[in-house]
Amino acid sequence: MWVIYAFGSALFAGLTAVLAKIGIKNTDSNLATAIRTIVVLIFSWIMVYVVGAQEGMSRLDNQTVIFLVLSGLATGASWLCYFKALQLGDVNKVAPIDKSSTILTMILAMIFLGEKLTLFKLVAMILIGLGTLLMIKTKPSLNKQVESNSWLFFAILSVLFASLTSILGKIGIENIDSNLGTAIRTIVVLIMAWGIVFGQKKQKQIKNIDKTSWVFLILSGLATGASWLCYYRALQDGPASIVVPIDKLSIVVTVAFSFIFLREKLNVKSFIGLLLIVAGTLILII
Repeated sequence: MWVIYAFGSALFAGLTAVLAKIGIKNTDSNLATAIRTIVVLIFSWIMVYVVGAQEGMSRLDNQTVIFLVLSGLATGASWLCYFKALQLGDVNKVAPIDKSSTILTMILAMIFLGEKLTLFKLVAMILIGLGTLLMIKTKPSLNKQVESNSWLFFAILSVLFASLTSILGKIGIENIDSNLGTAIRTIVVLIMAWGIVFGQKKQKQIKNIDKTSWVFLILSGLATGASWLCYYRALQDGPASIVVPIDKLSIVVTVAFSFIFLREKLNVKSFIGLLLIVAGTLILII
């Protein structure tokens, strides 16, 4: 059953990237992240009460709270870096780097969670790594060189924090319902995101957000909420070293929708890279 949740997470995560790209076109990325988090928070707490998971609040222990908070902080940092990278670069360039967090997560899962390294996992890591390199190896025009370096920096930071998020989140939801764990983590992300917005004094820009951006930011928040709920439900029952790669198949959805709605095209190398990433993930599932 956790495999179905993992694929559900991939679907909604893929939609998130494209919807967010449209939503932050004319909006500061940090402010957009903070707004989206409000939507995710409302959505996640509604789900907590729908499934009756609020009763688990009385059973929270110190270890669970600590790891959920740390996971939330890592998520917030990953989000801020990811959507800054999306604002500066193409979805088809940013998404593959973000998905490379799969490799780092698998390594961390072996170190901290005791998950074994098998031949299949090793082959999958190599394929995913090669695929990622092919997808990000592009030749920017001279007038976009500075911009390219900027999005790459933020995308790499997003990978580091995203990997930590999965491991910390896995530990944090061991003894509680995954929906409740997601809702608690979202509170941390919300505080962090809005703290940065107010620290940079960008809250005044809210009045400048147009209706189209509002619509796509809200839709992106809903897609993120759905992805998180599926992801942490899968992570609670399944091994992190397999759940995470399945979740990263969202890149297929992202590439497809970015082509349809954003007119972003893949070159031959990028397409081969995408096939390698998918092949590596399928090997893990098999």
